[in-house]
Amino acid sequence: MAKGTHDYAEDRRNAGIKVSLNGELVPRDEARVSVFDSGFVLGDGVWEGLRLHDGGLPFLEMHLDRLYEGAKALDLDIGLSREELVERLLEVLRANGMRDGVHIRLMVTRGVKATPHQDPRFVIGPATVVIVPEYKEPLPETVEQGLRLFTVHVRRGAPDVQDPKLNSHSKLNCILACIQAIKAGADEALMLDPHGFVSTCNSTHFFIVRKGELWTSTGRYCLGGITRANVIRLCRENGIPVFEKDFSLTDVYGAEEACVTGTFAGLVPVREVDGRRVGDGARGPMVRRLQELYMELVKRESRSGPQV
Repeated sequence: MAKGTHDYAEDRRNAGIKVSLNGELVPRDEARVSVFDSGFVLGDGVWEGLRLHDGGLPFLEMHLDRLYEGAKALDLDIGLSREELVERLLEVLRANGMRDGVHIRLMVTRGVKATPHQDPRFVIGPATVVIVPEYKEPLPETVEQGLRLFTVHVRRGAPDVQDPKLNSHSKLNCILACIQAIKAGADEALMLDPHGFVSTCNSTHFFIVRKGELWTSTGRYCLGGITRANVIRLCRENGIPVFEKDFSLTDVYGAEEACVTGTFAGLVPVREVDGRRVGDGARGPMVRRLQELYMELVKRESRSGPQV
């Protein structure tokens, strides 16, 4: 069974990588944060996953927009300008001699606390900023053969409970969804919104194909996905009908194709949902075309921003 879209082959080079910890380059095995850090104590922080492709960081500005918007919503001072944060990203990538095939986890927490309590006024220092770059590529069989999804009871909630637009360290609802899917023998969880319509997956966004049209959720109850937004953009630029709308599991079960999207693996086909085969169970022509269009976009975007 695949470990979702984030399954990967181990790379021995990762054992010797350097991690950026508050601006210092630290060997992986020596990278530590305090047990009083807000992220450890309470999951109080925001994060982004980025890719390094051919020396560039595709969609970097979109990722920074989401990171700084989330930090502002949490009243969390990152303590670095966008330019300073980009330079820190480039610094750790250059220190590791990395140019391609790299996944980057950028994490920011509120910082160290005087005591392990939720009140942010107990913070006694600046934000903790950690950047972990690793050689990680999605498994070819996952990208080609696809995933099995299982619809879980855990819902994507309304923004007055915990706004799903926040890419926060507090991911317990998604973890619970993932656990239920794994226990059911699936690779990832498909999650509904509070009204019973399809929302998203536990770590990716979900699309279906019906009669030549691409459907995805309204986006009201899910993270503002960057790959999701780029797929919608590609459809509009290439004459592919795409709709953000409410749809039910009945629509999913009758779909000709389905896929999930995310920064790590791009587009990955879905071959089964709740034990029901999607289409003929193989990657379909729409998903294949979107994969090709997306990779072309990644290549263009990698050349347009800062280079390692």
